[in-house]
Amino acid sequence: MVTLVVIINILISLLLFYIAWQIWKLKQRIAFITDRLTFYEKCSQTLLSQTPQNLDISQQSLRNLRLNNQSLQFKIQQVRQIVSLLLLGQRLGKRYIRQSNSFWLRKTVTKTGINNSNISS
Repeated sequence: MVTLVVIINILISLLLFYIAWQIWKLKQRIAFITDRLTFYEKCSQTLLSQTPQNLDISQQSLRNLRLNNQSLQFKIQQVRQIVSLLLLGQRLGKRYIRQSNSFWLRKTVTKTGINNSNISS
């Protein structure tokens, strides 16, 4: 009878030792997870504390880019107008040259036609 009680106590002790060991391992895992989460929180806090400054800097950069874009758009519009005026001037110049050449060609042809008729008579 005493042997049976000793064996049951040993089995209960082994079971409780196993449970204590599992709890200790669980405690180690929870401590590791806690340390990791604390580290992530510190990192995110550091990043988030700089967020207002970064947003202000980004907004200022966007304003500057918009102003630069507006001035570039204005310059592009001016260049387009200049190019269109140059093309218009080129077209008008070609028409004027064609008209003046055709005017001179008509005078030359009529004079040559008169001279040819005089020669053949």
